[in-house]
Amino acid sequence: MVTQIEKATYNKTIGITNNNPLGRGFAHPVDMAIFNDKFYVLNKHPVFARVGVCNYKEDYINEFGTYGHGDGQFWLPTGITSSSTGTILVCDEHHNRISKFSEDGTYLSNWGNHGSDAGQLNGPSGITVDMEDNVYVVDQYNHRIQKFSLNGDFITTWGEHGEKKSQFDHPWGISVGLDGYVYVTDWGNDRIQKFDTNGSFISVIGGPNKNEGSLNKPAKAAADKDGYVYVADWGNESVKIYSPEGGHVQSLRGEATLSKWAQEFLDANPDESTQREISNLKPDLPKHFNTPYLISTQIEAYFWGPSSVVIDNNSKLYVIESSRHRIQIYNI
Repeated sequence: MVTQIEKATYNKTIGITNNNPLGRGFAHPVDMAIFNDKFYVLNKHPVFARVGVCNYKEDYINEFGTYGHGDGQFWLPTGITSSSTGTILVCDEHHNRISKFSEDGTYLSNWGNHGSDAGQLNGPSGITVDMEDNVYVVDQYNHRIQKFSLNGDFITTWGEHGEKKSQFDHPWGISVGLDGYVYVTDWGNDRIQKFDTNGSFISVIGGPNKNEGSLNKPAKAAADKDGYVYVADWGNESVKIYSPEGGHVQSLRGEATLSKWAQEFLDANPDESTQREISNLKPDLPKHFNTPYLISTQIEAYFWGPSSVVIDNNSKLYVIESSRHRIQIYNI
């Protein structure tokens, strides 16, 4: 049995709802990338899909990308990452393509086409780069991982449908950890698989077992430089943390406080602020509210729809919440 430790402690929250094509706030964010201390937050909202750019101080910088089928547009964006030089890559599971943007959001090009042959995509859902700027794409409906150059030249692929090691059932998220390994969230198999950058299998983390360290439809994982693994456990509305050996060490349920943006909104709308002050933000729930999802819908501080986790070089963990349009930040 692994001793429970406090690996992550709450820091702050960034976010507010914005169901508009422009301006500060998020609309169903699903992933984020970091480059030059800027946060590139990918919003999946139908009609208002875009990338919003902000920073830790909560300065809202700009947005780019719009909803549609043209160059630089998204229909069902699912993952975002950044190269070492600031090229921003966004994958779209509807268009079966990867769109490239400059650091300031200028559209550059796209690559990818639908199919099951080597180099083709069917519902790409996650994307990451390694230290050499090789690109790894989760080919969701082909149940595999594909590796490309930054320009989209095919390098290699691994995986097939199944539940054995190196097999996947509708994989979703992917990251190259600060420890240099590739972590794939095997959505349908309720687990994380760990590989080297050539696709050689190393280990499995989590699983569907009914214990504290089990996973339920995990969305994305990330690893720190010491090999601790952090998982957005979407089906359990939580974040699970595992030791380098794969043992469960901590679970996070969410501790969100008001963001700077939210506080400014309440200051400008005193009627809303008054109603909030008299509301019970952590109510006693009836017995039939006995699932993580139902509990999260009623308790504002908790994660609701944790769709991604990202770790920066300053020992901070970012948890992206799709259903509450915000990012909770933890010190690790």
